[in-house]
Amino acid sequence: MAVLRAEGIAKSFGGQRIIEEISLELEEGELVSLLGVSGGGKTTLFNVLAGLSQPDAGRVYLDGAEITGKPGQVSYMLQKDLLLPYRTIVDNVALPLLVKGMKKSAARQKASAYFSRFGLEGTQRKYPAQLSGGMKQRAALLRTYLFSQRVALLDEPFSALDMLTKKEVHNWYLQVMEQIDLSTLFVTHDIDEAILLSDRIYLLTGRPGRVTKEIRIREPKPRAKDFSLSEQFLAYKREILGHLEESRGALGVK
Repeated sequence: MAVLRAEGIAKSFGGQRIIEEISLELEEGELVSLLGVSGGGKTTLFNVLAGLSQPDAGRVYLDGAEITGKPGQVSYMLQKDLLLPYRTIVDNVALPLLVKGMKKSAARQKASAYFSRFGLEGTQRKYPAQLSGGMKQRAALLRTYLFSQRVALLDEPFSALDMLTKKEVHNWYLQVMEQIDLSTLFVTHDIDEAILLSDRIYLLTGRPGRVTKEIRIREPKPRAKDFSLSEQFLAYKREILGHLEESRGALGVK
């Protein structure tokens, strides 16, 4: 059984259909990417999956139980880290626990227990301005994890990082996912990032947006250091680019 499943999701705004008939699955322990052009409805879909927006049609299931329109069932991290500058890192990370009614001292203690695993040891009393971009993303990911420890929806979380920092955080995130039994649905516009991280990739194309292709990346994770230079990597990239260009052509987009 899929840990997260969407069936026939459709959503409109202002009388305009944004996404149509989207069905997808996330298996336990997987990282699945949702890849497509800007404005294709990926964030709209994530808002539905997170229960923040009610779909016009379709249903969302977590571990077989319907969660359509019910927020707080899965974790959701936006592109920016959104750390509060006036709070220490431990207090930023502990926010989900406080929202759930835990006392501050207990929330700090529980959050601190994960700092070493997330590579944040020693930053508890620092403020966001004192951390590098990569470290701030780690703190934001830990806060996301503490909100719901089963499934994470990540909307372009690494797009603001430079290439070397992004590569380091990629490897770290895959290791942490395995250690804490986390399943991840990941939005990105970066084809290379999707190939390097994903077990599967859904391509979202068209107006309204639909899942028009699913690609399984069969290389073991973490990928070999030279995988991005391999013919197999280029074959995946050509397949994705070819499908996206074909979809744009079918819409008459130049």
